[in-house]
Amino acid sequence: MKPHEFASLMCSRLCHDLLSPVGALNNGIELLAEEHDPEMRARCLDLLADSARASANKLKFFRLAFGAAGGFADQVDTREAKAAIEGLYGDSRVVVGWMVDESTMSKAALKVLLNLSLIAGDALVRGGRLDIGVERHGDGLDMVIRAEGPRIVVDPELKRTLLGEGAEDAVAPRVAAAWLVHCLVQEGGGSLQYGDADEGVLLLGASVPA
Repeated sequence: MKPHEFASLMCSRLCHDLLSPVGALNNGIELLAEEHDPEMRARCLDLLADSARASANKLKFFRLAFGAAGGFADQVDTREAKAAIEGLYGDSRVVVGWMVDESTMSKAALKVLLNLSLIAGDALVRGGRLDIGVERHGDGLDMVIRAEGPRIVVDPELKRTLLGEGAEDAVAPRVAAAWLVHCLVQEGGGSLQYGDADEGVLLLGASVPA
């Protein structure tokens, strides 16, 4: 896949995820301009605040997961990743468990962790629990993402893309995160594990250089 094609995929994914909160902002502003009842205006302001917070949280997460956050440093503080994930799911029905002892991680490893967390979190369509763990083994890091909930939905194409079994020229925006993970792990000489959702549990794993 050519660089501009991958950039197009990521832009499509960003636009899709930001459309809802930004659209809610627009609707809230329109309602506020037409509404004169104090109680209804207060509700409009609450809507605007919620939508603005959701938009900001998504942008913070995407900046770390897809962008060049962290400046020119090779290592990124894992507290930034924790805050980004909790911000992304803070207002949802997903409870986040963070079991990462590493204080810093390479940018590539952090992107793998964030995108696997995004994939697993998106699968919890009715909420649930998202546990994120990282252990160091010598010069490598082992990551495990566990999603548990009453209903887990995973696009079959996502699994194929994650494991590199799909065609490069047929990668859709909805699986852009999976393609990014696949590329980063492959470039680093690591490996990926995918456990099919069974009895309300989805397991994703990766082994990458520290």
